[in-house]
Amino acid sequence: MKKIKERIKKIMQRSTIFHKLYKKIVFTKRGLTYKRFGKQLPLEEKTILFESFQGRLVTCSPKAMYYAALNDERYKDYTFIWSVRNTKKYAYLAKNPNTKIVKYNTKSYLRVLATAKYWVTNSTMLTYITPKKEQVFVQTWHGTPLKRLGCDIKSEGSKAQKLSEIHQQYHSQGKKITYYLSPSKFYTEKIGSAYDHSVEERAEKFIECGYPRNDFLFSFTDEDVKRIKEKLKIPEDKKVLLYAPTFRDNNFERGRGFHYDIGIDFEQLKKEFAEDYVILFRAHYFIIDKFDLSSYEGFIYDVSRYDDINELYIISDMLLTDYSSVFFDYANLNRPIMFFMYDYELYKNEMRDFYLDMSELPGPIAYKNSELCDMIRKTEKEFSYDEKYKAFNERFNTFNDKESAKRALGECIK
Repeated sequence: MKKIKERIKKIMQRSTIFHKLYKKIVFTKRGLTYKRFGKQLPLEEKTILFESFQGRLVTCSPKAMYYAALNDERYKDYTFIWSVRNTKKYAYLAKNPNTKIVKYNTKSYLRVLATAKYWVTNSTMLTYITPKKEQVFVQTWHGTPLKRLGCDIKSEGSKAQKLSEIHQQYHSQGKKITYYLSPSKFYTEKIGSAYDHSVEERAEKFIECGYPRNDFLFSFTDEDVKRIKEKLKIPEDKKVLLYAPTFRDNNFERGRGFHYDIGIDFEQLKKEFAEDYVILFRAHYFIIDKFDLSSYEGFIYDVSRYDDINELYIISDMLLTDYSSVFFDYANLNRPIMFFMYDYELYKNEMRDFYLDMSELPGPIAYKNSELCDMIRKTEKEFSYDEKYKAFNERFNTFNDKESAKRALGECIK
């Protein structure tokens, strides 16, 4: 069976037509199984399905809401089910009260989708899944967008999907979602537009309660920082720079996924900063590449598969990113943020474009590797939480505090 799957994967890489046909057959079959379960099995009124990044991780707002529910008397008789791809890695979850795990995209998973009253996820659901009217689909998403999303994308820059397919996917998904959780008016407007919702629909669907996953950024302790640094074996005498770039729509291989060409000059950074810093490198969860950073051992730590990025935030002295949404969340810590946009013109004009003007960002931008080291040194010496940064948080992190998960549960799960 493994050889057959490998053979099919190779054929899909070579043939777009075969790839689409294969997906259509598989999705149709699974869709029929899901519908059959929906007709045959009763709805479980006190069951919640949690899922992060399509089962890849246990993290983000679904994780925050799950642990909040575990400690909330209102949900003591509820059943919590986690959808994951690696059931062995997350087997520990089943030791928690009322908690079960199910393998993502299996027959058991379809059964849970068909019967759980509540779905809580931070990413798109499978296209052939449509909730019943009585079910509640809570879309937490996974970040305030800088780059355009869904129906707001105007360029044919993606090698993964045609523009029309992207628009259709988001429009269709938006019709299925009951609630979105929002940290700001800006988020409500842009995510609402990306999913093709009218102003009236946004008023009904968006709950402006803050971002549950950011509760930790307001409640962590020095002991948490110490514990995480020890776990990652980060020297106490080194400063920590978190580098978290996003994926590129034009770096896609059919049948496999997204690749990432490292545009940053790690060698130069090593020469300049290895004595005082370590770098945590976190690639986007879409990226399939495994990076050989052996020549930077002790300086660059590959944390791309580290589950909870919040834990990386709190141990980092500063953040370096490009077009990723991570900086909106990191800004809650009031710490230095920098941007490295080596392919800015390409990204803006041929791939996504942006919701914000670059002048609105809460930190400096380097467009070339030759500018990067100077930017880091200057930020290290001159950073202050100034009025511009404060205004940024007031606009984009308006409703965040340490109680967002509790508020979200009260609004969605009842």
